[in-house]
Amino acid sequence: MLSVDLTYQIGLTLLDGVGDILAKNLVAYCGSAEQVFKTNQAQLEKIPGIGSYTANAILKSKAVLERAEQEIKFIEDKLIQPLFFTDKNFPQRLRNCTDSPVMLYYKGNADLNTEKIVAVVGTRTPSVYGKQVTEKLIEDLVVSGCLVVSGLAYGIDITAHKAAIDQGLNTVGVLAHGLDRIYPSVHSNYAERMLTQGGLLTEFLSETNPDRENFPKRNRIVAGMCDALVVVESKRGGGSLITATIANSYNKDIFAFPGKANDILSEGCNGLIKSNRANLLESAADLLYIMNWNQEVKKKKTNQIPLLINLSEEEQLIIKLFDSKNQIHIDEICYATNFAISKTSAHLLQMEFSNLIKSLPGKMYQLNH
Repeated sequence: MLSVDLTYQIGLTLLDGVGDILAKNLVAYCGSAEQVFKTNQAQLEKIPGIGSYTANAILKSKAVLERAEQEIKFIEDKLIQPLFFTDKNFPQRLRNCTDSPVMLYYKGNADLNTEKIVAVVGTRTPSVYGKQVTEKLIEDLVVSGCLVVSGLAYGIDITAHKAAIDQGLNTVGVLAHGLDRIYPSVHSNYAERMLTQGGLLTEFLSETNPDRENFPKRNRIVAGMCDALVVVESKRGGGSLITATIANSYNKDIFAFPGKANDILSEGCNGLIKSNRANLLESAADLLYIMNWNQEVKKKKTNQIPLLINLSEEEQLIIKLFDSKNQIHIDEICYATNFAISKTSAHLLQMEFSNLIKSLPGKMYQLNH
């Protein structure tokens, strides 16, 4: 059953002058999306970032809420799952990113918070080499059981989706338009198969065209919801480099396949590697090692929790997360504690200096024994 608050949650994304960051601040100050619309002007204007123009837009939001009601009918008819940023099923890795979407719309059966997620991006006009290394990468990642994420575009994107389907891996396509269409339309057959072996995800309402400005927004979702981002082939100014830049800002692990020095399709990947913004990737084995995914699953054991003397309350909260798990990813720590990534990183670094925990490849942490 859809949330009573859904009309206001969708409406929040349609307000003039209110972006993702400001929308989250409004919810934090007012308590819920519904309360944002029911707060008076004087109180709204006291919220940082809200002036009289934005306050008026919120108070005179009848048309916005009517559009939201229209979208709810579409959601119900097409069995789409709306995900507000506070929902438990919202991708937790993405939620830790400051500029993550307020609302997502999802149709599929894959867990968006599964243990391992790899995003694969690249040029829309790949070489035979680019397609081959993509297919081989996905084939060799089967052992990890990861979810494969990409943008359903021509070239490397659709090659990754196809390979995942063929290898039995779940794969999610992140769209730059609403769920009432598929772009490009020639990928509709694969998109249909992904609904039962992965899914389709977007932040855009129905009737939204795949306009040029939507693709960088799509890219930040791809970058934010993965653990590792792989760039296969990219020109120097390719859109994949935008995704890699965003992923770097989110503290994700970036990988790139190298190419010939004089190959225009390799300029982007070679540049990422040369500038130390990406790990050089020759095979899936490199990714599995760096991400610490090639270890056999160890039998669960009770961890010896260090004495909590001289630890702050926030550090004690982090340490207690190791009661039930031997190794924990930084995104999981952020989600469990509700700390920002910057605060979590600072605490983890301090505890590492104190020899309480140690960092592992792939932004994993475990207790020192």
